[in-house]
Amino acid sequence: MVKARSKFVCQNCGASYAKWAGRCENCGEWNTLVEQAASVDTEAKTAIARGSISGKKLDAVSINTIEPSDAGSRLADGFSDLDLVLGGGILLGGVALLAGQPGMGKSTILMQICASISNSGRRVLYVSGEESAGQVKMRAARLGAGSENLHFASSASANDIAKTIESAEYDLVIVDSIQTLSMAEISSAPGTVSQVSNCGNLIIRAAKATNTAVIIVGHVTKDGTLAGPKVLEHLVDVVLNFEGDRYGGFKTIRAVKNRYGSTTEMAIFEMAQQGLVEVKNPSEALLSERQNTDGSIIMATIEGARPLLVEIQALVNPTNFGYPKRTASGFDLNRLNLLVAVLEKRTKLSLQDKDIFINVVGGIKLNDAAADLAICMAIASAAAGRKLDDKLVVFGEIGLGGEIRSVIAADRRIAEAKKLGFKNAIGPAAIKDKFVLPVKDLRSALVKYMNNK
Repeated sequence: MVKARSKFVCQNCGASYAKWAGRCENCGEWNTLVEQAASVDTEAKTAIARGSISGKKLDAVSINTIEPSDAGSRLADGFSDLDLVLGGGILLGGVALLAGQPGMGKSTILMQICASISNSGRRVLYVSGEESAGQVKMRAARLGAGSENLHFASSASANDIAKTIESAEYDLVIVDSIQTLSMAEISSAPGTVSQVSNCGNLIIRAAKATNTAVIIVGHVTKDGTLAGPKVLEHLVDVVLNFEGDRYGGFKTIRAVKNRYGSTTEMAIFEMAQQGLVEVKNPSEALLSERQNTDGSIIMATIEGARPLLVEIQALVNPTNFGYPKRTASGFDLNRLNLLVAVLEKRTKLSLQDKDIFINVVGGIKLNDAAADLAICMAIASAAAGRKLDDKLVVFGEIGLGGEIRSVIAADRRIAEAKKLGFKNAIGPAAIKDKFVLPVKDLRSALVKYMNNK
């Protein structure tokens, strides 16, 4: 009897190997190789030759002659900010992938979306491969989702889900989650590269063929990146990341990929008894409990088209070890190390024997280059025991020479600061506005404004 051969497939990138190894040589990830049965298909060797013969010329038409269809229409999900992130709502015929840490609230917000859309008269199907009907019913009752247009099915078969979508009975289908699905034609376990990519492809084809909107729930790794093959992100139209602290603070949804809208917008939510609630004025909420102490700086940032004021806190302590510790919550650690080096070189501030801790209040993650000046002033404030005037906001990018560079959307940052009652903003000298106190370099900013005990 011929012994069945097997191969080892990386669950991160899909590369296959003849034998197991601890580290994938293609993507560099550890412990991602999983054994799978290797099916021998002798016809696959001639697939390219046969495909070139069986193919036929496509019937191409001028794009001006194509009639617009209802594929461009959208469903309002009940959250105005989330509609903005999606580019105007959930697109009919579009497939979105929602990923986030366990306990973040993915199932909660999806049930709220189901309730809003089903109450508007649209037919919605919630398919769960993880929970029973009773569990989903309890959540639906708590969130007020009780419309006759909302249906539920429990299944882990991608074949059955795709056939249900092809029936064209529903306007929106929720699939929770892609890692629990499997195709009968594939022998590997659910959650493997082959199952995830093929199940996703099967569902997407059914959605496109029937103009059905589909939202797929995905899992994330311990690093916070989307679990599964990268090809799944390429297949879908929208990739949404659900971020934040699962135990409190604000939760945010960003579009990492969006074929029908911007990827710079962000929706901010807060968990309440009735589910997730949009935060309409996040700047005021983020600053409501602020105490003006040393190491506390208010920064004007931009999230998509929305200006936002956030508090940046710094704590500087003498280190107890030979190597100082650098920790950042809500800010890139590599960027923090760079800014600390600039502080030491350009301002002569001694930080080589200090532990530095940075925190962005509210669970907000800053990707804005204009946060540089606020981070540096917060560190200098905590190190020197001095504080900034509580009516000043800060923004500006810092170069390696210590110079303060201009930033985008300065007018919107200034308008948000004025609306919340701030007197002035410390910013780049290139901005010609009376509200801005101009600074050309980091040293002059610290000497001039960091003088309050």
